[in-house]
Amino acid sequence: MSFHTLYGAPLSLYTGRPRSYLIKSGESYKEKTPTTRHFLDTVVPKAGGRQGMPTLETATGEVIRDGAAIIDHFEALNNHTFKPRGAKQHVMSLLFDVLGAEGLMRPAMHYRWDFPEENLNFLTFHFESCIPGWLDKKSIAQKSMNKMRNAGQMFGAVPESFEVVEALYLRLVDSLNEHFGEHPYLFGGKPCIGDFGLIAPFYGHLGRDPAPLSLMQSRAVRLFRWVERMNRPEPDTGEFELEPDDYLQGDEIPDSLIAVLKQFSTDFVPETLAAAETINAWLDAENPKFQAIAERGVGMAEFSVEGIGFKALAQPYRFYLLQRFHEAFDQLGKNDRDALASIFEAGGMTPVLQVRLTRQLGRLNNREVWL
Repeated sequence: MSFHTLYGAPLSLYTGRPRSYLIKSGESYKEKTPTTRHFLDTVVPKAGGRQGMPTLETATGEVIRDGAAIIDHFEALNNHTFKPRGAKQHVMSLLFDVLGAEGLMRPAMHYRWDFPEENLNFLTFHFESCIPGWLDKKSIAQKSMNKMRNAGQMFGAVPESFEVVEALYLRLVDSLNEHFGEHPYLFGGKPCIGDFGLIAPFYGHLGRDPAPLSLMQSRAVRLFRWVERMNRPEPDTGEFELEPDDYLQGDEIPDSLIAVLKQFSTDFVPETLAAAETINAWLDAENPKFQAIAERGVGMAEFSVEGIGFKALAQPYRFYLLQRFHEAFDQLGKNDRDALASIFEAGGMTPVLQVRLTRQLGRLNNREVWL
């Protein structure tokens, strides 16, 4: 095998993250749906027994499951090509990685599953495309779609919350649209790890499903251009004629990103605090063994956003990603820590700096585990 194989699908939120990285880094790869006998018989056992997307099989046969882990693998080989040199930009990049990959699940699921008139035919085609040909595609796809509809509710997308979910999303879209009107990527003319986290929901769901795609194209064309840009091998910065293909000089944090943080913080902060409380209570009660598998959810967190009560699955993986952000922040010198602390305060993100689980998370055999 002279190329890497990415097992995923166009509609998969989590596949959008490593796909964009592979495109931007120039890696030779082919994308396949996880439906082949080779995937089921050879790849899945090496992926910790999970069939989830995305999973990568390298040209040498190594198997890596999870978008962040796939990017980590190539970044280690490529001298961290997409890590900003500036300390503050690097830490902010790791925060946006979490905000994108974990902080937009609610609108991503809402705009996919709660607009059937616009989305149903599109989704049915794609779900059937992910079923092996020797099985009953239509029946299995319907079961899978029903399961994912229910998952949307587990993320807090229920009729009572729709109005708030949409209002928050539209404000976020507007702030991102303003930022991408000034800069091609988060920190200038080159994508960073935070861009790859952010593209996950903004490609697979919000920038591709008919209902949210139409909304983005009509309301936030600059954000839509960033979505296009993130899936093209060249910088694709034509409307930024004088923008160098590099990060902003002087470790600059644009004011437009502080405005984006303010929008994210409205629901990301209360949900993260509630999830930490729920998971810590679970850890105290269950005391999982060292290197026990950290399951996707361990209970429902309850919190309030703009006067509306929410219940959402408390997910340890969010805190696996936040650990990376916390560790990078803790390693900064005092001046950089103080400068970033001021930025996070202005963006409403100070509680995210402080929140911690009582146990750390790691990875073993392609699964997240408790340390």
